[in-house]
Amino acid sequence: MNQSVFRLTLPILFGYLPLGMAFGVLFTTQLDYAWWAAPLMGLVIYAGAGQILAVSLLSVNAGLLEVFVAMFVLNARHLFYGLSLLGQFRGAGWRKLYLIFGLTDETYSLLTSRPRGTDRPHEQEVDFRITAFNQGYWVVGCALGALLGDNVAFDSTGIEFALVALFIVLTLEQYKALGDGFPVWLGAAAAGLAMLLLAPTHQLIGAITLVTGALLMEYRRTRGQAAHEESHHG
Repeated sequence: MNQSVFRLTLPILFGYLPLGMAFGVLFTTQLDYAWWAAPLMGLVIYAGAGQILAVSLLSVNAGLLEVFVAMFVLNARHLFYGLSLLGQFRGAGWRKLYLIFGLTDETYSLLTSRPRGTDRPHEQEVDFRITAFNQGYWVVGCALGALLGDNVAFDSTGIEFALVALFIVLTLEQYKALGDGFPVWLGAAAAGLAMLLLAPTHQLIGAITLVTGALLMEYRRTRGQAAHEESHHG
């Protein structure tokens, strides 16, 4: 099973290792902490972009409360991810808490687009291993980057683009799995509107709010239409 999980998570590996290394380099070059605190942060917090944001805030002497609020706002989208997978995680036992904790953007995309069988316990075990593998890639990347930043001087400009490339690949995979381009175009439109109408600090939450509202309206419309057709045929 581990071999098949490894193959499934290869796109995450190629994204998380360089991005984790970028975080590790930023952590050791901008903050006065021991290198091992970077992989520890990846193990305990595990919030990719949130960790990079935290480093940027801490480097300018922001307070812990400010860092907490900023990270909460940035990662608020995970609340929607978790709600959509409650049924999928039901009955997972002790694994459920970790599945919720380890639910990153990339892991969510993989869990919702991969082929699934009818054996729920087996599929939940696969979900658990996928989540653990992905966090492992991130922690290893953080450790490697922190060691490099602590011992070697080099220019890492542009390495953070690995996250953008990873999102593009996962979006295409989801489109192929769902066969419906509506969520993709809706997300792009919401992002464009947020960029036009909102300040950079509010664009992410604004886009998420627009997408959520539009999806809820679409769900209500399709549900009402289905109920109408059912009553009509009845």
